[in-house]
Amino acid sequence: MAEKMALAKAVNESLRRALETDPKVLVMGEDVGKLGGVFRVTDGLQKDFGESRVIDTPLAESGIVGTAIGLALRGYRPVVEIQFDGFVFPAYDQIVTQLAKMHARSLGKVKLPVVVRIPYGGGIGAVEHHSESPESLFAHVAGLKIVSPSNASDAYWMMQQAIQSDDPVIFFEPKRRYWDKSEVDTEAIPGPLHTARVVREGSDLTLAAYGPMVKLCQEVADAAAEEGRSLEVLDLRSVSPIDFDSVQASVEKTRRLVVVHEAPVFFGSGAEIAARITERCFYHLEAPVLRVGGYHAPYPPARLEESYLPDLDRVLDAVDRSLAY
Repeated sequence: MAEKMALAKAVNESLRRALETDPKVLVMGEDVGKLGGVFRVTDGLQKDFGESRVIDTPLAESGIVGTAIGLALRGYRPVVEIQFDGFVFPAYDQIVTQLAKMHARSLGKVKLPVVVRIPYGGGIGAVEHHSESPESLFAHVAGLKIVSPSNASDAYWMMQQAIQSDDPVIFFEPKRRYWDKSEVDTEAIPGPLHTARVVREGSDLTLAAYGPMVKLCQEVADAAAEEGRSLEVLDLRSVSPIDFDSVQASVEKTRRLVVVHEAPVFFGSGAEIAARITERCFYHLEAPVLRVGGYHAPYPPARLEESYLPDLDRVLDAVDRSLAY
């Protein structure tokens, strides 16, 4: 049965299902229990599953992830929450030197099925360290899977798949989309976790995005359609690995590509996509691959974030520049 729900509610329902299905699943993090998380994503879970399954932790991100690694070594499947994107850095060492490396270090004998949930991105008028997009820092590290849903249905099913994965998954949740509602079929058969999806067919240019920028790209496609331009919107869904085959198939059809993400353009995920698609599609491209994203600067105060974040006009400008070739 399909039900319309907000993205935050979809994550909640997915965690609930995982806790019901597998007694080895644990939810951990700062204020995830009694408070239900600062965004109320884990609301009601501690009440229903108890303090031994939904655990309020100290304010110590390194300790949270380190404890989750120990639990995973003992057969549990911890789902840990980092309260805000900018708070993940105290745990960065644990994530990149332990969580990501243990499988290779043990020659495949040790698996660490840990999910690290990170609400990320801007658009909510928050203060410093509450609106960053650090996905590329983790995508550069071998041994981690990096995903980001753009809608409630993907949030529900991708969380299920992340928890079931024997590899560590960094699950970036677009906080500005927490309250966006869409249909979720909790009995559907999901597609592969790391497969991109065409959410709008088009013929003139491909817009590739993930997480919070997919909705913006759909709005850009609507605006472009009023001018007679047909844009294809591709939801990447996964940042590591990236489904380059789907990107290539779209670009071979449209012959143009604009990659959009909130993170800074400099050394961002769009750079890897641009380089790889240029290699794969050199004889199909009619314009260079263009990128739209944040600036190579610290995230600004809330009053200035609208000037920092990609918006309709900035993406449309990139579309115009691409089509002008």
